[in-house]
Amino acid sequence: MKSQFLVHVYIAYATVSIGLTVWLARVLFRNGAVFLDEVFADQPAMAQAVNRLLVVGFYLLNLGYAFMWLKASEASTVFQAIEVLSFKLGALLLSLGIIHFCNLYLFHRIRQRSRQAVMPPPVRPQMKLAARAGNTSHG
Repeated sequence: MKSQFLVHVYIAYATVSIGLTVWLARVLFRNGAVFLDEVFADQPAMAQAVNRLLVVGFYLLNLGYAFMWLKASEASTVFQAIEVLSFKLGALLLSLGIIHFCNLYLFHRIRQRSRQAVMPPPVRPQMKLAARAGNTSHG
């Protein structure tokens, strides 16, 4: 029997991957709200809507990726089952980490753009510098 422990691997992997994804999505939702509240200070409903949409996208991306990795070829011993499970969870954690940092970068860019939007325009030069060092005319 080649896949004696494969069902156990599937159950453990699905449980852990769903649990990790839900936990991380909640952390992102709660802490991302702070950034979005600052960005959309004059539109609190927009901040909440963007935050919810980001979380939905996070769920779709991570759970889709997690379930794509569900398939395994064999686990006839407990040791093989642990190896298969650890490889799958390691790949999932790496993808969750990458997507997490992409989310952080996205929050950073949104915040940066909102700050630039309220900055005053650049000031025109107040004086002209002459080409020669000895000539200092003000204009």
